[in-house]
Amino acid sequence: MFQGTGSSVGKSVLVAGIARALTRRGLKVRPFKPQNMSNNAAVTRDGGEIGRAQALQARACGVDPTVDMNPVLLKPQSETGSQLVVCGKMRGTVRAREYQGVKTALLPEVLSAFQRLAADADIVLIEGAGSASEVNLRANDIANMGFAEAANVNVVLIGDIDRGGVIASLVGTKAVLPDTDAARIKGFIVNRMRGDASLFAAGMTVIAQQTGWPPLGLVTHLARVGDLPAEDASDLITTTGAASGLHIAVPHLPTIANFDDLDPLKSDPGVSLDIVPPGRPLPVCDLVILPGSKATISDLKAFREQGWDIDLKAHVRRGGRVLGICGGYQMLGHTIEDREGLEGSCEMVEGLGLLNVKTVLTKEKRLTEVCGTLLPEKIALSGYEIHIGRTTGTDCSRPFAILEGQPDGAVSANGQVWGTYLHGLLSGGKARAALLARLGMPLSSLQDQDERVENALDEWADHLESCLDLDALLSLAQPV
Repeated sequence: MFQGTGSSVGKSVLVAGIARALTRRGLKVRPFKPQNMSNNAAVTRDGGEIGRAQALQARACGVDPTVDMNPVLLKPQSETGSQLVVCGKMRGTVRAREYQGVKTALLPEVLSAFQRLAADADIVLIEGAGSASEVNLRANDIANMGFAEAANVNVVLIGDIDRGGVIASLVGTKAVLPDTDAARIKGFIVNRMRGDASLFAAGMTVIAQQTGWPPLGLVTHLARVGDLPAEDASDLITTTGAASGLHIAVPHLPTIANFDDLDPLKSDPGVSLDIVPPGRPLPVCDLVILPGSKATISDLKAFREQGWDIDLKAHVRRGGRVLGICGGYQMLGHTIEDREGLEGSCEMVEGLGLLNVKTVLTKEKRLTEVCGTLLPEKIALSGYEIHIGRTTGTDCSRPFAILEGQPDGAVSANGQVWGTYLHGLLSGGKARAALLARLGMPLSSLQDQDERVENALDEWADHLESCLDLDALLSLAQPV
């Protein structure tokens, strides 16, 4: 099990890279994360949802993702409450304090999922969540040491040197952990070293001496990791890509979801992707993308509080284009109605009014992989849908695409505003090139995102082979 000294120390991509490296050695590897908190979700073939990081790790193993790989998924809807997904299906919403009492009841299901994976694998790579040193949450824990104890697995601790204080964070974790938990840690990894790795050799020695844990590797920075999907919205880089050419702006909504929809744009030549934080106006640009949202109504209210609704209407008056994906599509209509209080209170709110449609939120959640064609270009599309709500209106008579033989989305009468429920629509190089051509970019051949991710996984695995003692890691695995 890989645990971290804190959130965002790089656990997810480390597990993905190690999974690819071990898979290439001929091992049957499976990823597992007992509990994840993320609005970046993936759809499984059996109609469930898991954290997108585990879907990436499954890809690294060369297998389809399953709900067993992430049995508990918390999808934040506010600062204090989250939607609870168990074994791929929504079980309602929980507040943070309430959830502490719910975890004990979830442990048997978590262990069953883990045991099913382990029964069909040579090795399971388990990813913890947050920090191993959160001793205040140790009681009833199912994400870190509580799970490690219940499943009787060894732990490797990861620290991030890039954020500073890595010696203190690793040594400090040993200091605060109960002796029984500290004894489960069989080694440590220092991640994201920039520059000359030899400069931290003495640091590795100090950590080993202070903790008694053997060093398993110092992982140096690899730029290619940036082509892998980020798990946390906090990892979104503000501006990427070319300084000139097409300018695409994306407002950073409080509960932005499935933001890896944007990844294919990050490395395209001639595209500048601008993630606009609160406090900044939407810039003059060619395209504004309204991304997915876990709490559409509250994100729409936040959008207005920033004055972005005024900026967006000015953008359209200047002839700019708008693409709304999933929750972003719902915001573009005239109204969003939540009759059953699925996102909080029962209410109907006014939308941005740029598409002649309206949305009613419903309990039924659509979770499915789909394929079809982009209109009017008739270029193949594929991706997935993960949403609640039904959207109808006259602009739906001009669908954005045909998916599984049915019309999807809507296009405004002037052709400037597009809405769709399809996540992953930018992943295919041909479809992405066609959409960018609508903005004036010369039609050219663009790389499929799947190919880009596969190449990055291979290069990352090569890099980890040189940085980590993978044989020592393998020796720490225990029979289940």
